[in-house]
Amino acid sequence: MEITEIHQKIYEVRGQKVMIDYDLAALYNVQTKVLNQTVKRNIKRFPSDFMFQLNKVEYENLRSQIVTSKENKHGGLRYVPFVFTEQGIAMLSGILNSDIAIEVNIAIMRTFINIRKFALSHNELSTRLKQIEQKFDKQFDDIFEAINYLLKKDSFEKQMKERGKIGYNNQ
Repeated sequence: MEITEIHQKIYEVRGQKVMIDYDLAALYNVQTKVLNQTVKRNIKRFPSDFMFQLNKVEYENLRSQIVTSKENKHGGLRYVPFVFTEQGIAMLSGILNSDIAIEVNIAIMRTFINIRKFALSHNELSTRLKQIEQKFDKQFDDIFEAINYLLKKDSFEKQMKERGKIGYNNQ
């Protein structure tokens, strides 16, 4: 199972990284209906911070992220899909006992870990860039001030030469 393949199936909804039920079902090699039935039989394991159903607006926004061109891409959905957070996906491993499910869950958990590592390094990089930017902004201010002074000085001297001398001409 490729981490990049899984990474492409992780979306952000309500400020959380989630995976859609039909994508998970495809990865687990089961029908979406079977996945959702299994979850419903074990609903106590899936509180709202582990799994939730999208509303129509969220689903339309998600469809535009996925760039689906056909309304019936996923078999003509008759319901708004459920999405699972990282914790919900971990909980799925407890109710789906096939070898494929175990392998897929391990790959998904590794993908979430890589995303978290990337986000942390990105934040560190952003902070460092801001520090460098602030440091160089001060230095560039000094340089620009010096350049402007020299430009004004040259301009003033040029004006004086063009204007000619004022005063008594001793010829």
